[in-house]
Amino acid sequence: MKLISITPSDKPDKKMKAVFDNEGRKKTTHFGAKGMDDYTKTHDKEQRTRYRTRHAKDLQSNDPTKAGFLSYYILWGESTSLQINIAAYKKRFSL
Repeated sequence: MKLISITPSDKPDKKMKAVFDNEGRKKTTHFGAKGMDDYTKTHDKEQRTRYRTRHAKDLQSNDPTKAGFLSYYILWGESTSLQINIAAYKKRFSL
């Protein structure tokens, strides 16, 4: 599995889309509710902690291509920078 790109989503209700290559087959995952806050916008650590506590259950699938994983690690990651969070996500999951 390899992460090809993360770009703004073309779906009106989603913020971002991630495109993966899985042995020649592309998988696209749209994530992040448009119009809602995220850590890259608010820089509010307390809000990030509440989000991550509430959404820790999203990680039970152990599938880093799922929207819950992407939101958790990219929009609500350790940094307020999308680029830094994307790099950390790729490294964490060897994508």
